[in-house]
This record gives sequence, C-alpha cells and structure tokens, in this order.
Amino acid sequence: MKKIRFDVTPGGLESPTIYFLRSSERLADILVDICAQHGLVDQSLLADFEAKADETLPIYGPTRRIFLVGLGTKPNLLASARLFFYRYAAKLGQEVGVEVDEEASIQELVAGIVAGQYAVGHHQEKSAPVGFFAADEPTVRLGKGSSHVIEQGVAWGETWMRVMHVVDAPPNFKTPVHLSDHIRISAAKYGYRAEVYDRDGCEKLGLEALLAVSRGSTLHPAHFVVLEYGQPGHGPTIGLVGKGVTFDTGGIGLKPGDNMHYMKSDMAGAAAVWGAVELITRWGLPVHVVAALPLTENGVDGEAMKPGDVIGSYAGKTIEVIHTDAEGRLILADGLAYLNRRYKPEYLVDVATLTGNCIQALGYHAAGLLSNNDTLADELLAAGQDTGERLWRLPLWAEYGDMMKSDIADIKNLSAAPLAGAITAAKFLEVFIEGHPQWAHLDIAGVAFGDTPYAKMKSATGWGMRLLVHWIQQVAQKA
Repeated sequence: MKKIRFDVTPGGLESPTIYFLRSSERLADILVDICAQHGLVDQSLLADFEAKADETLPIYGPTRRIFLVGLGTKPNLLASARLFFYRYAAKLGQEVGVEVDEEASIQELVAGIVAGQYAVGHHQEKSAPVGFFAADEPTVRLGKGSSHVIEQGVAWGETWMRVMHVVDAPPNFKTPVHLSDHIRISAAKYGYRAEVYDRDGCEKLGLEALLAVSRGSTLHPAHFVVLEYGQPGHGPTIGLVGKGVTFDTGGIGLKPGDNMHYMKSDMAGAAAVWGAVELITRWGLPVHVVAALPLTENGVDGEAMKPGDVIGSYAGKTIEVIHTDAEGRLILADGLAYLNRRYKPEYLVDVATLTGNCIQALGYHAAGLLSNNDTLADELLAAGQDTGERLWRLPLWAEYGDMMKSDIADIKNLSAAPLAGAITAAKFLEVFIEGHPQWAHLDIAGVAFGDTPYAKMKSATGWGMRLLVHWIQQVAQKA
C-alpha cells in the first residue's frame, strides 16, 4: 500500500490536472472557464464532453495535460475517483492536481484516490504498482481541504482496501486463525480491543451452533472474535455481527462445483463489520461499538454436521438441521445471542452474505433489509441512499415464522417451502435476538462480491462498511 501525499496547494504547470465534473446546468460555463484557463477551443470541448458518469476525456493542451471526468447527475465521487486512478495511474507522473466543485466531499475524493491503487492480483508474480502509484512520493494537489478531513479520507480508503483484500483473498490465506491474526494486528495498531476465542474458548463460551458448523473442517477450527471500541456510557452501545464463513462448500449438502471458488467471499459480512470498527476507531467517533465475528469454514469430512442433526446454540435453543448449506444463520445465531446477553446493546445489526433468494428478489443492485423497528429501518434506508449502498426492506410478518417450526427441535434452519428464503432466514435469526427491540438484518449476498471494473472475474466491492459507519455517525449525532 503506497502512502500518498495530499497537498492543499494548487498543482504546478508541469502537473496534469484532473477535473471531476457533475452533469448540471452549470457544466457549459465551467467548461468555458477551463478552456480559457488552458487555451483550449471551447466549442469543441462543449460538443465532446457531457459529464456522464465515469466518462473520461483526456486533453493535451498547450499548457498541460488535463483529464475531464464525468460524475453524472447523481455523483458518487468515491467510486469515480477510485475508477479514474485505477485506470489512468500508468499515464500519470509523480504529481497531479485535482479540481472539484465546492459541494464535493474532499473526504470521499481522498478515499477514492487512495483506493485507486487496490488491485486483486495479490499473488501474481508481476503485480507491482505502475505510474503514479509507483512513484517515490505520489502527490495529489487538491487546492483545498483541511488536514483533518484529508486524514479521515486516507483512513477511509486504506480500511476500504483492507476489507476488499480479505474478501478477495484465497481461502487458504484467510482461514479462521489467519483472519483472527489480521484482526489482532489491526486492533493493536489502531487502538480498539479484540478478544479472540479459539475452539476451546468457543466450547467454554457455549457457542454450540458455531462449533457444529466447523466440525467438517478439523484442520481449520472455528474462532470467535469480539471487537470493542469506546466505553459503556460514552454514547449509545451499538452491537454488530458479521457472518465469517471463510469458505463454504455447503457441507454435506454440497454446492454445485462450477462457481464454488467464489465461496471464498462468504465472510464479506464479517469483513464489513471489521472494517467499520477499524474506521470508527480511526475517526474517533463518540460511540461504544461491540462486534462479534464468528469465523469458520463449512467443510466436508467424517465429522461434518449432517442433515437431520439436532444441534445446540449459545441461547440454549435446539436447532434441527434441514440443510447444511444454511450454515450462515447458525453462526449468526450464536453471535447475536452472545452480544445481546453479554453487552445489552441499544442497537443490534447483523450483516451477512446469507441467501441466494435475496439475489433472486433484488438482483445485484440492493441488499435486503429486515428489521423489527421502523425507525431503525428508516435510518438504515436513508444511510444507504446517502452512501450509494442501497437497501430494500422486506417484511418480517409472523406468518413467515410458522415456516420455520420443527417437530423435534425448537426451530429448524431451513423452511421446506422453496420460497421467501431471505425472509424465513431472518425469521430464524429473530428467534436468537430474544426480543431485542432495535434489530436489523442486512442480507448482502448480491452486492458484496460480483462483476466490477477491477477484475476479469468477480471481485470484492467492500459493500457495507461505508453504510455502517455513516449510520453510526448519525446515531452518534442524535444521541
């Protein structure tokens, strides 16, 4: 990861300048001013550039090179800055100037530039940075922005890259013990608390559902990681739980093999939660956050959990296992019950790549939101609109809970009906919050990992970290 220098002084004549421009009524006047500044013919420029989202026009003028980058009518400066610097780093030297309008978020801009250096080829022989990111001291001259805002943007970009890195990492490089070690290093560096329980520790805590899922992976046993930032009484206590299945074969109910290699992404919920805690710490938000990350593989061997098994749970409830590929909800059940009983948070939110049914319902442009609290749901929906990580609320009506009743245990882990799978999964989780009044479940199966401009195959998006932090900021402000 290259450290980028951000300077608030304007760029020199020898440096290329990048203009991030909205598609608005003011665009024509702005382009005329740019042409006058650089000795360009404005009629040609006005005809060639419309500032559509991610439209880029390189211009070699008489004074310097400039790049016009479109933001569209609904700007996402974070994404646009990342994409430009990822695509054009090889064409940039050690120093660039960046111009944005007065309404732009310097924090978003900086985060996007930092994240522009992220590439998925961690294990390629030739994966060295190029151009701008290969310079000894890559420098961005912004012309404005406080040092505090710039530092926050750098922290945001760095943490976002770390989230994507662990989701993209091969499963043999992020076993539960590997991931726990990464988290320990982060906690020591940035100052939040991380308590890691190995298999013996999980047994002492009584995390029976987590341990049942991990039985099929004896070489890489489960870990349970509890993160904490802030102190009780210093702002509201917010509880977060992230699904951390570091590789999911489906267990005995084996998944089809064609795309099973993508199941390395089944810990994207845990990555988003971990990233949120790290960024909240680096930003110093006035809140108390506790997070539970149940980490396990869902493997296949002679000890693996079987369809028809009845297993226990931290909450003391018994679960009939109908399908071993409905394992994420089992480990979330232990995480939710543990946080609720141990810390009694005012808010409880879990994040998980949980169901294919959510993808069938919403596709790849929104995550599912299920909540027992209208105010909390509205806050999360609004946060998603602000950050561009959109949510769509699904119902939690009592009738769906009837589909999860078991004849021989307190509850079963999968409905027999092949429908409403995202909702019935949430109804399962609802049992383990034990009446908590402010709970929300985010099913991010369709948005955490997919087709992106940054890889030929599917790759991580880092979805969810930004939404959680933005929502937590709003909670802190109203407290």
